[in-house]
Amino acid sequence: MTESLSFFNEFPIRWGVIGCGNVTEKKSVPAYQMAEGFQVDMVMRRDTEKVEDYAKRHKIPNWTTNAKEVIENSEIDAIYIATPPDTHRFYALQVAAAGKLCCIEKPMAPNYQDSLSIYEAFKAKNLPLFIAYYRRSLPRFLKIKEWLDAHLIGQVRHIHWQKTKPPSDLDLSGAYNWRTDKNVAPGGYFDDLASHGLDLFAYLLGDVMEASGVAINQQGLYTAFDAITGAWQYKNGVTGSGNWNFGAYQRVDKVEIMGSDGKISFSVLDEAPIELENASGHQVLEIPHPEHIQQFHVENIKKHIMGTALHPSLGDSGLHTSWIMDKILENQK
Repeated sequence: MTESLSFFNEFPIRWGVIGCGNVTEKKSVPAYQMAEGFQVDMVMRRDTEKVEDYAKRHKIPNWTTNAKEVIENSEIDAIYIATPPDTHRFYALQVAAAGKLCCIEKPMAPNYQDSLSIYEAFKAKNLPLFIAYYRRSLPRFLKIKEWLDAHLIGQVRHIHWQKTKPPSDLDLSGAYNWRTDKNVAPGGYFDDLASHGLDLFAYLLGDVMEASGVAINQQGLYTAFDAITGAWQYKNGVTGSGNWNFGAYQRVDKVEIMGSDGKISFSVLDEAPIELENASGHQVLEIPHPEHIQQFHVENIKKHIMGTALHPSLGDSGLHTSWIMDKILENQK
């Protein structure tokens, strides 16, 4: 069930941010500050020195080390949760209890059950819930959707994604990284990176009917999985497959959508052109992302709040992506 449009009569919408990590520096918070009718009035981080510095640099008037001071603040209308995924449910349930709209960084939660409890909490109160799968709002990927909707490659048959990279210096050092801690992100970089693609593919091709996979830890550098292979089928009969390996010798990010009359190629995460091959020829387009990559995602939040358009990344679609990822990782040790 898709959330209905929400109507707010008073602007500006005053946002509070929980978590001030790297994603908020350029990708997201400046986009909220740029959107007419939105303002970021308060930020929270557990480290006093870091949150004070963040607030000063981003010209945000209020800061705290206590998330409840943001969530329960009567001067804050909406909450953006930008913490690691293992705390998304903890904070999101508090936001729902406070009766405020919310945007949660992806993935929605580390597993489907946590995502479901978040979704149900907001649904019970008819509160808007957005998930920061911002690729659904980017012009580069909207052009791919346009090609698919126009049947420029005929009937879609299969989608395949290969995402590989060598281990980073951080991986090799053995230093702590929450992205590869199985207690925070069981799938490791798969949780952080593959979620973007699997969510985007569902936007382009529709809901998945079944999925499965194999996940192992080949390198032993950290506790989470580092090698995952998945296969899935969409409700419309299109098949999909993916290979994610974070100990390979080179960086690859290549998606191919194969149809009865052509092929579309692109990258999910890397800066690369999109390509269309069919009987009419080979078209290559460079469509740059905005400086603040969540800009269009945030603008679509505003349109949803105003009741003029349905946001493409809501709680139900984020929940579906969590289900797909759980199915790929299911029964793995």
